[in-house]
Amino acid sequence: MATKVATPALEQADQPPRRRARTRLLAVVGALVLLFVAVVLSLAIGSRSLAPATVFHALLHDDGSIASSVIWDVRVPRTLAGIAAGAALGVAGALIQALTRNPLADPGLLGINAGAATGVVFSITVLGLTSLWASVWFGMAGAVIAGLLAYSLASGGRGGATPERLALGGAVIAAVFTGLSQTVMMLDAQALDQLRFWSVGSLARADNQTLTTITPFVALGLVLALSLVRPLNALALGDDAARALGAHLNRTRFLGLLAVTLLCGAATSAVGPLVFVGLAVPHMARMIAGTDQRWTLPLSMLLAPALLLYADVLGRVVVRPDELDAGVITAVIGAPVFIALVRHRRVVSS
Repeated sequence: MATKVATPALEQADQPPRRRARTRLLAVVGALVLLFVAVVLSLAIGSRSLAPATVFHALLHDDGSIASSVIWDVRVPRTLAGIAAGAALGVAGALIQALTRNPLADPGLLGINAGAATGVVFSITVLGLTSLWASVWFGMAGAVIAGLLAYSLASGGRGGATPERLALGGAVIAAVFTGLSQTVMMLDAQALDQLRFWSVGSLARADNQTLTTITPFVALGLVLALSLVRPLNALALGDDAARALGAHLNRTRFLGLLAVTLLCGAATSAVGPLVFVGLAVPHMARMIAGTDQRWTLPLSMLLAPALLLYADVLGRVVVRPDELDAGVITAVIGAPVFIALVRHRRVVSS
């Protein structure tokens, strides 16, 4: 007797439309609640914990007290950077998985993380710039260059930038940029020290200048990503079916890669390559809401910053008075969660 694997997406499709819509709406509300709680905890918990009432009073009345200074100068920029970077990585991961039709794809697949790292190394070794502001701008530039090169490689020849070519082109670019940055770091101790901290992934260095720099890129990337939900749904049916439905394949893939580059480049250059956020969160969103990108992308945009902020808060608590970087926590939490999501399949008789 034949068997088939019932995925969460199939289970969602079997639900009545009204029940499915209610489930998705409740999922969005639940994600908003999780994000709100994460924001409150991020503002309240640190080397000096504050009561929620103190936090809300400081937010509404900046009276110049120590609590207000801690919240406005340190924790608000750090929290907002976590929201921006988390939303960017979550949506970038969902986009890459949709564009490549590969559920194991993540923002590093197209070489964007490696490009950002190379940009940071270049700013330190060649120009002698060690500020966070310089790292953000040059990391963003490196990410854009890597994304464009990956797309150029994938779009050559007949058929254009197919999912397989995007993955292969990204792998080639990632290998080249990784080798380049690793070689430079071996020859420059300052670059090695700077990049070693950055490569772990942390919100600790985020400030208002960081937030001001990455916000336009993240906003543009999110708007562009959300505008592609219909053609992305068509792409999920295969290239021939997508063409029959009127989708422009090359344009959709180019704009999707541009959105991924803007989102992942901005987030990675500011807070480092936080692992598993862009890989695991889209799986969580699809398990809850199915494969419809009209719901997957918004849910990823809410769940990813919540996960990142919870990881950041946990990192402030577990080794007090020191901190663990958020990248360490997301790796520790994300790996078993992702394994559980991948193994979440039910075999039924047909």
